[in-house]
Amino acid sequence: MSVLVLIEPNDELSLQAVTLGRILDSDVHGLSVEPAQAPVDVLHVAELGGTYAPAAWAAATVQLVERLAPSAVVAPGSDRGNDVLAHVAARLDLPMAANVTEVRGEEVTRQRWGGTLLEEARLHADLKLLSAAPFAFAASDDASRARVETFVPNFTPADTAVRVVESISASTGGVSLADAKVVVSGGRGVGSSEGFAILEELAALLEAAVGCSRVVTSAGWRPHTDQVGQTGTKVSPDLYIACGISGATQHIAGCKGAKKLLAINADPEATIFGHADYAVIGDLHEIVPAISAELRKARAT
Repeated sequence: MSVLVLIEPNDELSLQAVTLGRILDSDVHGLSVEPAQAPVDVLHVAELGGTYAPAAWAAATVQLVERLAPSAVVAPGSDRGNDVLAHVAARLDLPMAANVTEVRGEEVTRQRWGGTLLEEARLHADLKLLSAAPFAFAASDDASRARVETFVPNFTPADTAVRVVESISASTGGVSLADAKVVVSGGRGVGSSEGFAILEELAALLEAAVGCSRVVTSAGWRPHTDQVGQTGTKVSPDLYIACGISGATQHIAGCKGAKKLLAINADPEATIFGHADYAVIGDLHEIVPAISAELRKARAT
C-alpha cells in the first residue's frame, strides 16, 4: 500500500501533509501540477495547463488513485487542499476528514471551531481522505529528491469551468505574513488606521510583518491581505505580538501556530490572555512605543 499526498510547490502546508503521509505509510507518492522538489518517493506531475482548477485537480487525483490504489489521500490544510479533497470525496462518494491532527487506524482526531475543539471521529472507508491541520505536523525536512513521472489526466471542459484566470500579488512592502519570523498584529484596540503607525514602527525594528484581526479589515483600516485568522492567513512565527486583540476564536485559529504569543491589552479579562505565553495589561498606545524605545536604546549601546 501507499499514500498519495497533494502537493503545491513551495508550500509549507504541503510539507506538513507529507509528514502525515509518512506517519501513515513509508511509501509516499505526491501529486502536483508542476515539477517541484518534494520529499516523496515518487512525484506524479499532472499536466493540467498550468492553472488552478479544483475539479481538474480532483479528476487527476481520482485517476491516480485508480492506478496506485493507495490506502489514503492526504491534502494540505489550505483552502486549495481542502477544496480539491472535497471534490475528490464527491467523485468517489467517500467521507472526508478535514484538519486532522492524529490518525489511529479508522479513528481520527481533528480540529473543529477554528481549532478550539478536538473531535474524535471514525472513518468508515477503505480509502481515507484526510487534510492535515495547519501546523499540527512539522514540515518534512527530508532533502531527498523524488522520482518524477509526468502524466496527462483525462478531464472534460466542465472540469476547468471554475479556474484561476489571474493572480495578483499583494504589495506587502516588506516581510510577508506567511514567511515572517515575527508578526506584530493589531485589533480593535488600535483605534484607527493611523493607530497602526506605532505597530509598523515596532515591526520595522523587529524586521517583522504587520497583521490584524478581522474587525480591522471590516472597518477598512487594513487590507484583507493583512488579516490573520481562520478566514485570513494562518501564521507560524517564532513570536506573535497581539496588540488590542480580544482573542476571538477565528483569530486564534490563525495565530495558534506561533511558538510564542505576547498579548498587550487593556482588558485584564481579554480572552487572548488565556492563549498567551506573555501578557502585558495596559494601554498599547503607551506600551508599544515604550518597547520600540527600549529596542533603539539597546541597539545604540
